[in-house]
Amino acid sequence: MENSKYIVGVDLGTTNCVVSYINSQTVDEYSIPASEIFKISQVVDAGVVEELEYLPSFLYLPLKDELPAKSIDLPFKQDVDYVTGVFAALRGAKVPGRVVSSAKSWLCHAGVDRTSAILPWKGAEGVKQLSPLAVSSLYLEHMKDAWNYAVAKGDEQLMLENQDVYLTVPASFDAIARELTVKAANLAGFKHITLLEEPQAAFYAWLNRLGEKWRKDVQVGDIILVCDIGGGTTDFSLIEVSDEGGNLVLKRIAVGDHILLGGDNMDLTMAYEVQKKFANDGVKLDSYQMLSLIHNCRQAKEKMLNDPSCQRHPVIIPGRGRKIVGKTLQQELERQEVERVILDGFFPVSELSEEPQKTRVAGFKELGLKYAADTAVTKYLSRFLRQNAEILGKSGNGRSFIHPTKILFNGGVLKASAIKERLIEVINRWLAAENSPQVAILTGTDPDKAVAIGAAYYGVARHGKGIRVKAGAGRSYYIGVEAAVPAVPGMPAPLKAICVVPFSMEEGTDVEIKEHEFGLVVGYPSIFTFLSSTIRKEDRVGIIIEDWPEGEIVELAPLETTLSADGVNEELVPVKLHSYLTEIGTLELWCVGLDGKNKWKLEFNVRHED
Repeated sequence: MENSKYIVGVDLGTTNCVVSYINSQTVDEYSIPASEIFKISQVVDAGVVEELEYLPSFLYLPLKDELPAKSIDLPFKQDVDYVTGVFAALRGAKVPGRVVSSAKSWLCHAGVDRTSAILPWKGAEGVKQLSPLAVSSLYLEHMKDAWNYAVAKGDEQLMLENQDVYLTVPASFDAIARELTVKAANLAGFKHITLLEEPQAAFYAWLNRLGEKWRKDVQVGDIILVCDIGGGTTDFSLIEVSDEGGNLVLKRIAVGDHILLGGDNMDLTMAYEVQKKFANDGVKLDSYQMLSLIHNCRQAKEKMLNDPSCQRHPVIIPGRGRKIVGKTLQQELERQEVERVILDGFFPVSELSEEPQKTRVAGFKELGLKYAADTAVTKYLSRFLRQNAEILGKSGNGRSFIHPTKILFNGGVLKASAIKERLIEVINRWLAAENSPQVAILTGTDPDKAVAIGAAYYGVARHGKGIRVKAGAGRSYYIGVEAAVPAVPGMPAPLKAICVVPFSMEEGTDVEIKEHEFGLVVGYPSIFTFLSSTIRKEDRVGIIIEDWPEGEIVELAPLETTLSADGVNEELVPVKLHSYLTEIGTLELWCVGLDGKNKWKLEFNVRHED
């Protein structure tokens, strides 16, 4: 929004939400000021409101008379039946059946209806449930209302929904998850937002901190690995430094697959470790106590990883059964124990050739999320670097993987120095085996705040100031088309993949597939299959792919809808395809009748216009 006073970055995180901003009136052609953090008012205890630099991504649904009247009211919102932020996280550790967490992970879960009221998953009996979409919207609404109360103060021009807002998503989010994120923002009252991928935002935060000095830290030929591990996902991206007309240019050259692996998995693993301690003491925990244990392990883990002086932390859960009603059960976690479990379980010293296992690990299904089968982040990283070496033509000459020269860490998990040191150790082992120098660390960003800070800087860069990273679509997209072959009983028709968006296609651009016609079913319920790939970077628009290796192209959640038959007399209408990658990073696929009079739009929220 050209005339807004503030350029705002919003990190809608799995564990925490953060808002950063830059006053556009302080930006000139010579410099961009550092992004500032907006402090978000929230309930931190019954009847106590504070302003903090983050909003924990937790929502608590209390019983009707559970809390004193007005004790969860905010200055900008009263008489609510839920609470978000610090108090929700703390309360949820005591009453886990009434707290919603990891809504962001659910928002990208293709195996459930993300618009249905399913959270809290396996919640307490009688608890009100909300959809992942609704919960995400409530977090955004809280941030908007807090801003409007503290900054706008009744001035419509300063309201957050009227500013230039950049909302971040994992790089691995597919178009469906991006569209749902946009819809959550719309439900919260945001009319115009732009999406930005989190690893890019983290890199922009590094640029914001250094200003023009960034050119001294990198050189032509550098390949920067952005390693982003947050509460719900692990994201890898590669940025290459090249020369164009004597100027250093930054270009994103690769994005990793969606890996549902992060702090949530570590919390669950720590909970099972503490469960063993209780079992050794003759205490068997039920499912309710396990939920409480997971939330308490999260608090212990975050405290110890964020505070080097904290060597041990109590884990306290409610007692159950006749003999311990009203009492609590307690164990203790020690720093060495936490680091051992997390380092060995999630960051093992693996060989470059090791592949992540495909068999699901028992226990992770209990929360309903489709967590990564293997917990070894290092194995996913080696696969990412090996795959892209071949795709980008950087293999050979003794190199079996892309050799990063610099690394930028981001995400709350990577605040722990022990974890960063382990990753560096593993990467350097791989590099040494192929006679390459060690990777250098780009420092100076705050993993908790970098995404929001970088998003605000990116907003300035979009207006022609600062440095832009050349990016575009982080994956190729395809539409599935059934092959015209005779039917075989019991066997579905073979599916062909038609590329409709190539890798790196810029947002705000469109492309028409002129060389092919397709038959579009109208007037009847139909299933549309969309596919994507982070591996096939050379596919051009319109190419038809009849066969591909497993995992090279993956199906997204199918879209089921009935397209309007108004204005046509046929059930199968010949159409041309026209795809548009919007400014916010979502995909619109237009199906245009050959006469040009009728057209249908397929979006990932399945709307149509004619």
